[in-house]
Amino acid sequence: MKKKLFAFIGLSVLTVGLFAQRIDEKDYHGQKDVSVVYFIREITPENVLKLYEALNEDNSGKIGVKLHFGEKGNKNFLNPELTRPLMEKTKATWVETNVLYVGERRYTDRHLALAAQHGFTFAPIDILDSEGEIDIPTDGMGLKHYKNVKLGKNFVNYDKYIIYTHFKGHGSAGFGGAIKNLAMGFASPGGKMAQHASDYPQINSPEKCVGCSNCVNNCPAAALSIEGGITIDTTKCIGCAKCIAECPLKLFSPKQVELAGSTFMERLVEYAYVAWKIKPMVFINVLANISASCDCSSRAPKPFCGDIGMVASKDILAIDQASFDLVAEQHKCEDPFLKESGKSGLSQLDYAQKLGMGNRKYVLIEIK
Repeated sequence: MKKKLFAFIGLSVLTVGLFAQRIDEKDYHGQKDVSVVYFIREITPENVLKLYEALNEDNSGKIGVKLHFGEKGNKNFLNPELTRPLMEKTKATWVETNVLYVGERRYTDRHLALAAQHGFTFAPIDILDSEGEIDIPTDGMGLKHYKNVKLGKNFVNYDKYIIYTHFKGHGSAGFGGAIKNLAMGFASPGGKMAQHASDYPQINSPEKCVGCSNCVNNCPAAALSIEGGITIDTTKCIGCAKCIAECPLKLFSPKQVELAGSTFMERLVEYAYVAWKIKPMVFINVLANISASCDCSSRAPKPFCGDIGMVASKDILAIDQASFDLVAEQHKCEDPFLKESGKSGLSQLDYAQKLGMGNRKYVLIEIK
């Protein structure tokens, strides 16, 4: 039935996954429900800039380029040199946030040092939660999981963002594209905890506490006590996850919860939705070094398919759909991330579509 319908309306459509629709360029006539995604095969610094320029964006104002510096030991993160012409053209700042787990990228000074070790040295860097977090109410946004979201405090300091994403696999999200880059990438550690687990941490082996008071002294909500044994007053806890970083014995961790069905995907999309609603953004996805794991993994596996190219769009949903389709074509299967990691990420796109974040129908325009 679908094939007959598509033939009837004269569209050349590639169906991959559930509802993926790519319209042939010759059949595209500025349709409102179809978004433009630009594609270029050769991955070079000059072509990153060429893709951005195809979007015809105004470079005025303070611009942040949201990207990932790569975890210590990771071999798949994108070479920073790819962004050099873009950074020079826009005079932008690289932006990122600290992670939830304890490691090199949990603390701002160590995060910056690791970025420098990975070659991110020719543009300014702003770790957005280095001065804390902000709570953004979600009243009137129609979200079902959050009444507020926690973003890095400096998020509001920028006029617009370029979301520069390494499109690859992810153990929890299936794949990490522009939606994931926004959701986790702008969230403070507390916001990351709210997406992955719950609103407050758990205490592991409280009997091991040595009473150093480091957690108590650094808790901004006075929610911790070590009198008679370490405890968390969950009525006071604001879920900032600071205690996870401050405990020298690592006794705190995100509370382990089972998230039913597509709950994690929906949480991810809702965090992305809030950031997307607040600030103007354009999107560039790089389809290279595509492994089953994220750049957060210190031992990410080798890529499971060859480099494909780069895409750019003003539509966050269309660019992630197009990226998924291109990987599926290259890997010759309907869901390459389900095949490689056992986790499908298509629920991200389903929910983003329900929230009205863009179009899944797109025209792929190749730039020679």
